[in-house]
This record gives sequence, structure tokens and C-alpha cells, in this order.
Amino acid sequence: MIRELPLKWVTLGLVMLLFSVITFAQKSGSSLEKNPSQRIQIAPESVFESFREAGMKPVDHKLTPAEKVKVNNAFALFPALHQRILKQHLQSISFMDNMPNTALTSPVDTGGTTKMFNITFRAGLLDENISQWATWKENTCFTPAADSSYKVRVEGGSMDAIIYVLMHEATHIVDIVTEITPHPAKRDTIVEPTPYTKNIWRKMNMPDEPYIDSLLEQTRFRSGKPVPVSLAPEVYARLAKTPFPSLYAMAAWSEDIAELATIYHLTTKLSQPFYIVVTKNNVELARFEPVKNALVRQRLNQLATFYKP
Repeated sequence: MIRELPLKWVTLGLVMLLFSVITFAQKSGSSLEKNPSQRIQIAPESVFESFREAGMKPVDHKLTPAEKVKVNNAFALFPALHQRILKQHLQSISFMDNMPNTALTSPVDTGGTTKMFNITFRAGLLDENISQWATWKENTCFTPAADSSYKVRVEGGSMDAIIYVLMHEATHIVDIVTEITPHPAKRDTIVEPTPYTKNIWRKMNMPDEPYIDSLLEQTRFRSGKPVPVSLAPEVYARLAKTPFPSLYAMAAWSEDIAELATIYHLTTKLSQPFYIVVTKNNVELARFEPVKNALVRQRLNQLATFYKP
């Protein structure tokens, strides 16, 4: 049986309902502010425009529930410092189809004094695991042999590729905010080194003299061009004589810290493998495992600040 209530009680009920809705909205807004994984928005127009100028036709990608779970999981695996910095400085994350590269971190002008950033990802990344994505990326460094006898493969485990890429991009934000590396206005400026870049880098995109190698200088992330895959065994042998954790880390000191932090976190904190294998006719010719490289290991103590509570 439904009983009619006096008007004053109906009015009071409506007021209480309105108050509950407002309170819920406030709590939801508070949750959104605290949880960077929920800041999914369409990418800034400047990002779309940059890809259009490159001849692409980028399209905003709406995440499925399953894709949102992958994104939430990736954020949950961050080190403590990354968690704190992103809560304060990540404006939004975005996903695109028809995007030419894997990810892009961009400053966002909010009119305030706090540095804010957007990270835009190629949506197809959500369908790949780390080994698949990293193998694809590594192979962009080489032109294939005519007989396909050479193979370059990255063993990075079966976790979602978004975990690696999001950690890499988030480290860029941490780097800029905390100035792990210098950030001069011009790429070729010589500036006072930070503890991280001292004796490793001479300029933003130029390694220190002991680590400039004629073959490595020809590789894609140094020259912009791939080298023949037949040179891959020697490429990784030369890389093993440097303190850089990957070929991509040699692109600039900002990529160096992002790669080192990500590979260290993946292998040491998430207990995943990460190494590169070169084979010819299925026979292993070379293996590069960054966290076992003595020169790389000498730099790992500088990552301790990422894990302080």
C-alpha cells in the first residue's frame, strides 16, 4: 500500500534528495581529481592539428570497458613519486586512432602557475602486450635482410603494452616537474649538468665523448634512419659498452631517464623480463639485457627517489 505524505514531508524529501545528489557529485569530482586514470578526455586540438599537418587523419577513440580496466591497472602500478606528480600535474589522457606514433606528452596551458600535461596514446596499443609492441618498435631501427634470415625480438613479458608506454610518458612529466634532467630552451645549448646527466650527456641530444660511437650514431634514434639488420649483433655489442638501457634512450637525455626508469620498474618491481635477442636462421647471435649491464647498473641508485613514500 502506498500512503500519501503531507506536502511538508514531500518538500523535505526533495531537499534531502537534492543534497544527496550534490554530495555525490562533489565526491565524484573529488575522486576524479585524486585518480588520474579517470581523466580521459579528447586530446587537445593542438595535438590533432600536429598530426593533420603530418598528413594523418587522427580520430578520437572511445575506450571500451575492457580498455578502461587496462588503463586503470597501468596507473595502479606506478611508483610512489609518479602517483603524486600525476595527481597534481596530469590534466588528461587521450586515445586516438590513425595516430602515427605510439604516444605524445604535451604541455597544456591552463592559465595557472602549475605545469599541466596531456598524454595522447595510439589506441591500438591497448591490443598489444609489451613483447609485441617493443619488438615492433625495435625493428623500426633496422632494414630487413632480403632473405629474412635475421630476426630482432624483444622479450618483455606478456603484460599490457600500455603499462610500459604509460610509465615512459609519465616519467617525462616527473622529469620536467622535478628537473631530473635539464630543460634548456634550445637543444644544442650546453648547460650545467644534473647528477643524472653528469658524465653521461654533453648536450640534450649528444652523449658525452666516451659514449659517442660511430655505428650507434648511424642508428635510427640518433640519425633518423634505420641500419641493415645484419648490423644488429654489432649494434647491441656497441650499446652494451654504454650506460644507455636501449637504443631509444640514446635519442636525448629525456628519453634516457624515461627508458631507464621504465625498464627498471618493469624488471625489478614488476618481475618481468626485458632483453633483446638477435638471431640468424634461428641461431642466437646477440643478446642485450640492460639491467645486467654494469654501466647501466651503476645508474640505478638514482632511481631510488621514485619509490620514497
